[in-house]
Amino acid sequence: MRVGARPYGVRMALMVEMVTFDSTDPHALAVWWARRLGGTVQGEPDAWFVVVTDVRGVQQLGFQRVESPTPGKNRVHLDLQAPDVAAEVERLVADGATLVARHAEQGLSWTVLADPDGNQFCVSQHA
Repeated sequence: MRVGARPYGVRMALMVEMVTFDSTDPHALAVWWARRLGGTVQGEPDAWFVVVTDVRGVQQLGFQRVESPTPGKNRVHLDLQAPDVAAEVERLVADGATLVARHAEQGLSWTVLADPDGNQFCVSQHA
């Protein structure tokens, strides 16, 4: 069997449970993301691991305390959609995000931002 192929009728056992961010202040970052995505923070302010639940499209977002997050560009990021990208980007920047770049390629456009801890994420137009 070739890599990536699966036999007809076989269900995959894996599923995405959570996307997790490293942070020196996981509760504060969880609160920031919960406000942006309409989620609910589960965890105490001094906890080493905090979860945001009730996020549309993802089961949970996790935030874990680390001494120092991995330097450089994060290798995994969120791709978010909004009906009005310009307005959403303006709101996110006003709420503490940093504008990183704007891209347009092959009919697609998206804006790259960073959350207060520097984790990059993208915002694009609804399809």
